[in-house]
Amino acid sequence: MLEISGISKTFFPQTVNEVKALRQVDLRIEEGSFTAIIGTNGSGKSTLLNAIAGTFIPDDGIIRVDGKNITEWSEYKRAQLIGRVFQNPFAGTAADMSIAENIVMAMRRGQSRPLTRAVTQKAKSEIADRVRMLNMGLEDRLDNAIGTLSGGQRQALTLLMATWLKPKLLLLDEHTAALDPKSAAKVAELTKQIIESERLTAMMVTHSMQQAVDLPDRIVMMHRGQIVEDYQKENKKRVRIPDLLDTFDRVQKRELFDETVAALLTEQYF
Repeated sequence: MLEISGISKTFFPQTVNEVKALRQVDLRIEEGSFTAIIGTNGSGKSTLLNAIAGTFIPDDGIIRVDGKNITEWSEYKRAQLIGRVFQNPFAGTAADMSIAENIVMAMRRGQSRPLTRAVTQKAKSEIADRVRMLNMGLEDRLDNAIGTLSGGQRQALTLLMATWLKPKLLLLDEHTAALDPKSAAKVAELTKQIIESERLTAMMVTHSMQQAVDLPDRIVMMHRGQIVEDYQKENKKRVRIPDLLDTFDRVQKRELFDETVAALLTEQYF
């Protein structure tokens, strides 16, 4: 469903600030699967999601979603296929608009016709039914400005909005990281519930090893812009947090070893 072939991206090339954020990344995500992307800061996790979402065009490689080559598509055009939830609970919504108005905007995502705030009674009834499933009592507050809600409530609604039209691919970029523990647990629970009930294909960047173990059916570990581990099927079912931490440690030690060897060879031959 998602095919990534040889994706590379270098920021600030040929300068002192050059960063090779993605290095020939290959990844295939099957339809209906839920994949967690983990790694240390700077490993390329969010950069990979940005490449898929169309925040930038990669230097090399091809991205296909649902069989369509979207590599050169604009971020706006990709919204027809891709839903996204950001880390910031206040991103992706209009704070001064009501819950109902925000959701109506989500219902019209990717349409070329002008967007308006108009909320018909029929739409409001449909919205109330879907919002009720969140079990937050927000179905009785549809006229409230979404900016007056707590971070957890807003993020739950953002998740609902991102999946309203059942996107071909759902991207979750550390979507619980800015929430308090109770709200994070609630949004994580809703995430799994919605993905399973709607049979969505999803990718989630997370720093939470617990979420990586509990929520998805696959874990991909990145380091320095490359995929270094891929836990699938039975390997994923058996993996535990200590296993992931051991892998992080092993990858970092291997890198340190490679850098030490390279330095010794440089001293010896140059």
